[in-house]
Amino acid sequence: MAGSVHRNIPDSYGSNAYRVDPAMAALLSVYLTDDALSLAAPQLDRLGALVGSDLEKLALSADKNPPTLAIRSRNGASDEKITKHPDFQELERYAFSEFGLAAMSHRGGVFGSADKLPPLVKYALVYLFVQAEFGLMCPLSMTDSLTRTLVKFGDPDLVARYFDQLTSQDMDDLFQGAMFMTEQAAGSDVGAIDTTAELVDGDWKLHGDKWFCSNPDAALAMVLARPEGGDTGTKGLSLFLLPRILPDGSRNAYSILRLKDKMGTKSMASGEISLNGATAYLVGEPGQGFKQMTDMINMSRLANGVRSAGMMRRSVNEAMFIARNRTAFGSRLADLPLMKVQLAKMLTTAEQGRSMVFHAARALQAADAGDARMAKVLRILTPLIKFRTCRDARKVAGDAMEVRGGCGYIEEWSDARVLRDSHLGSIWEGTSNIVALDVARAARREGALDALSDYVRDIAGEAITQGIDETRPALEAFERAAKLLSEVAADRAREGDTRQAVTGVYNATSAVVMCWEAGQLRQAGHNAASDRASLASAVVAHKLTARDPLASVSADQAAADALLDRAFDDQGAPILKVAAE
Repeated sequence: MAGSVHRNIPDSYGSNAYRVDPAMAALLSVYLTDDALSLAAPQLDRLGALVGSDLEKLALSADKNPPTLAIRSRNGASDEKITKHPDFQELERYAFSEFGLAAMSHRGGVFGSADKLPPLVKYALVYLFVQAEFGLMCPLSMTDSLTRTLVKFGDPDLVARYFDQLTSQDMDDLFQGAMFMTEQAAGSDVGAIDTTAELVDGDWKLHGDKWFCSNPDAALAMVLARPEGGDTGTKGLSLFLLPRILPDGSRNAYSILRLKDKMGTKSMASGEISLNGATAYLVGEPGQGFKQMTDMINMSRLANGVRSAGMMRRSVNEAMFIARNRTAFGSRLADLPLMKVQLAKMLTTAEQGRSMVFHAARALQAADAGDARMAKVLRILTPLIKFRTCRDARKVAGDAMEVRGGCGYIEEWSDARVLRDSHLGSIWEGTSNIVALDVARAARREGALDALSDYVRDIAGEAITQGIDETRPALEAFERAAKLLSEVAADRAREGDTRQAVTGVYNATSAVVMCWEAGQLRQAGHNAASDRASLASAVVAHKLTARDPLASVSADQAAADALLDRAFDDQGAPILKVAAE
């Protein structure tokens, strides 16, 4: 019709994921030294721009063009090969080569740094990267954590043989890593693993099937197996390094049987492995395999939490962009009361996740430097994050899809892909029940809850000294939650209360951490201090306080306005593109 105006669907393509998120720079100023921040900030800004443009396009393409497996050449010869789409390979180049994400925790040289970079530099970059692409982050995390475990427990000669290739930024030299642990009869019950290891003429030979192996054609994989004649249960397991290609250039004796057709992470290959006398190298002490593999699993669990937190922030960014740039019934969506409350709830949950993973990176750095208390704090923070942050990502991603509306359900946009991918965190490296029980185990056997309680009181004291009034109710909630977890962990008859207790400790810890962040920001004169304190109050009010389900929530409107006011930069700045483009 002549003169009519067509209003296109708002599209955030072209925005910078780092710049539209003002809390990120503020928090990094709390957690990083000035030198580390000055080195990381330009890279974060560069990656943020890529996330909102090139990486988004590559990720959408890679999701629609999953890897394929061929087991024979055209003349019938055995020629097992996984073919990755070129756009996934370009994503690999960005992650492993251009940004050195698998190398920076293990050696100097990345971004010109003379030394290894702090854990948070890597996690901050991953937090941004995953806002475009999730699937690749699994091979990246496994390569990174395999290197850590190998260096920590492996024979020096074995470490020297593979270290340079595991940490290479040259894609032609790079060795990616994997972890082959899951078996059909031994999912979460690791002690039921029946893959065997046989010592033949001084070489270990592995036999058995591994049921779910991501990155199955990786150059190196960590594998749990049971040496013949060893104990039953986890006590009888040893850890082995499995090369895809042997030193003489021949293919090792294991086969990729098929690739999995997964709900999400379609860009990345996952498959089934048959070990047929494959040569492997013992890592660490015999019979200590489960304990050693736990280090790799815990790093993967933390990485899962980082990825889930990043996906939540991407979901909130998208929802806020839509709300600010679309109108209904004569008003912007962002000005509608119900939308404000919905966005504020999403933001609070997403910021909990970010504070917890950033703080865990702080604990990891201290633990690796020899701080025994922080090692225990990290021990319990990791499964706490794995349990709650990964579960929260599913809800936040679903809510973001709803904010976009019908287009959110269309595969041209990333909402459906993010929602599918968000479910992974609650499954891999332990389902929610298993990980919640691990939190209780750490509290009961390892003194980790006591260490966390002491630490939370310490940082709460700092926040109170810096005038953050919201700290006292957050600390009171933590004491109640910690008491509940301690009681549940000590009484097997109360196992059914474990998830409730773990959720309470996660929420209360996150509230205290955000108060500590507020105190640090106030001390630095940063205007973001009140935002972190408001988020902590929201957690206490909505997740740790009993409420009448039939009481009015109109009072929440003012709190929602305050939370959303400064949580985002001007997201109208990017040039809007229509969906058809």
